[in-house]
Amino acid sequence: MAIDAESEKEVNLPWAHLRLPPFPQVAIRVLQLANNEDVQLHQLSELISSDPAFASEVLTVANSILYSPRYPSNSILQAIAVLGADALQGMCITVGVRAYLGKSMSQPAMRGLWRHNLACAIIAERLASAGLLDKDTAYTSGIMHDIGRMALSVIQPKEYANLLGTHHGTPNSILEGERELFGWDHCEAGRQLTVNWKLPSDFDDIVLEHHCARRKDGAWGLVELVKTSCKMADTAGFPAFRGCEVTLYAELLDEVPARERRLFYPDLETLASEVANSIRSIESV
Repeated sequence: MAIDAESEKEVNLPWAHLRLPPFPQVAIRVLQLANNEDVQLHQLSELISSDPAFASEVLTVANSILYSPRYPSNSILQAIAVLGADALQGMCITVGVRAYLGKSMSQPAMRGLWRHNLACAIIAERLASAGLLDKDTAYTSGIMHDIGRMALSVIQPKEYANLLGTHHGTPNSILEGERELFGWDHCEAGRQLTVNWKLPSDFDDIVLEHHCARRKDGAWGLVELVKTSCKMADTAGFPAFRGCEVTLYAELLDEVPARERRLFYPDLETLASEVANSIRSIESV
């Protein structure tokens, strides 16, 4: 039997069968403007403020203990002026991801996934601060790295929660289980989202390669930083799935360049405590 062009497209693209609820458009638009040097602060403020409920939560996060501003902000424009547009970008994605997960956050596996994502972002920010990479960009990259997992969890929350709750193995071993369940793994799904949402191309490799092996040339950039931050989140007690096999912290520190390693947390306990406190401050909002 002949297959028409549209049907053939669906056969070859598993993503065509997946129906995704819309991600908060304000958050996507903020990311789209990330590399636009001509964007004005008042434009970002007006964009975020166009969704009052979203803006309210972003403003609450901006005034939380996590950012500890010297002077509380009473408006989005003031928060951007105090903390910077790049910091607001990360806050918008944090709020957007939590809204995207919605009711599925009531499941322990989904809460664990949310906390893994936050832990990765927080660690990425701290690692960047210890070196020469931009800390706000690193935080946003950490929040974005598992956006594909968020999509899969929204498509089939119960089935994906079951996979997260029962799978045992290395962090990348779950990819095969995702392919069996959805046709694509979360790295491929995340890459498709960055294309669909027309996000800056910098996010492409971050979402697609965060489970790939380290580069042989030893180069250290955002992609490598997020890879290490993701594994550190697992080791610090915030794994993406319960049966995740973790890497020893000493081995992870060896992946970090000498400058960053010298200024980063020398022991796992301190790092885990700092991350836990930051996550609590966000979840209390």
